[in-house]
Amino acid sequence: MLLALDTATPLVSVALHDGERVVVEHSSEQPMKHGEHLAPLIARAMEDAGIVRQDLTSIAVGVGPGPFTGLRVGIVTARTLGFVLEIPVYGVCSLDAVALEVVGTSTTPGSFLVATDARRKEVYLASYDADGRRLEGPVVTRPAEVATDAPVAGAGPVLYPEHFPHPIAPVRPSAGWLASGVIGELVELVDPEPLYLRRPDAVAGAPRKPVS
Repeated sequence: MLLALDTATPLVSVALHDGERVVVEHSSEQPMKHGEHLAPLIARAMEDAGIVRQDLTSIAVGVGPGPFTGLRVGIVTARTLGFVLEIPVYGVCSLDAVALEVVGTSTTPGSFLVATDARRKEVYLASYDADGRRLEGPVVTRPAEVATDAPVAGAGPVLYPEHFPHPIAPVRPSAGWLASGVIGELVELVDPEPLYLRRPDAVAGAPRKPVS
């Protein structure tokens, strides 16, 4: 049983995949509560599926790009569970999970982009071909600099409709689609390390000069 989770956006997503289908998927209802919601959502998913932690055979985790705090919660949780249970942990670009759902559910032909909220009036952006293969990115940039009439998935069109006037679903990554991508070998697997694209807001201050 594969456990998949993504914390790259304000809402947490958790899913279980039995190798043939997604058997359960849950998302948090309150934003920016990664630390409070992730563990209960995992426990709830396993209870709904009628399994215990020892039934897990692997873990997949969205590595972003996304906010520092959210990514850290998800990746540390995934790596800790993998270490304790002695099972592999796979990282997946969260934008790739969005693209996979676009291809799996949308009738929009041709290439498209995925743009998610990077805060500071910026977006995380990547481009994809009609089969969901990433062509360029991800990068962090201002919406005005990448304004386009092409179809765009993710939260970018919701936040900046003047720059992305042709929105397509979904708005955020789904752990269920992330899991399906890993099982079906449809997404690139990477090390479970956070993909920040820029330095975190909280940085250590400059060392103090010694008092003479």
